[in-house]
Amino acid sequence: MSLLAIYLQDHHAAAVAGTRLARRFASTVSHDDVSNDLSDVATEIAADLATLERFMGELGTAPNGVKDATARVGERLGRLKLNGRFRTRSPLSDVVELETLVVGITGKQALWLSLRSATVLPAEELDDLVDRAERQKRIVEGARKAAARRAFAVHEPPG
Repeated sequence: MSLLAIYLQDHHAAAVAGTRLARRFASTVSHDDVSNDLSDVATEIAADLATLERFMGELGTAPNGVKDATARVGERLGRLKLNGRFRTRSPLSDVVELETLVVGITGKQALWLSLRSATVLPAEELDDLVDRAERQKRIVEGARKAAARRAFAVHEPPG
């Protein structure tokens, strides 16, 4: 198997987990100021996964079922965080999950840039994907900063 095939399969597995996380997070976010933007990002992340699958097909590579299943399990296990709350969602969960999305989008952007450098796919489409990842990163990073402010706000004691 070629190094490119392994690379694409690894990114596909990460994209499977990232897509699941983005969709789940977008469906649970309760802050109206970011919920629509995060929903749009989740939809775009799913579209990026489909684009990656199309590219893999064009390059004669298929996803690796074992890697993808492992990523799905990892995403599910990532939901089990010791975050200070047992019955309700912790504000810390928002911070950690948004950080994970920022990391995933950054990795996806690196994928598009690597494929662009390798000149194995259309440059214009890859450039558009790089730009879209940058916009996604800005949106998620903004939501992450807001979540961190909410989670870690220091309150003055009364009196």
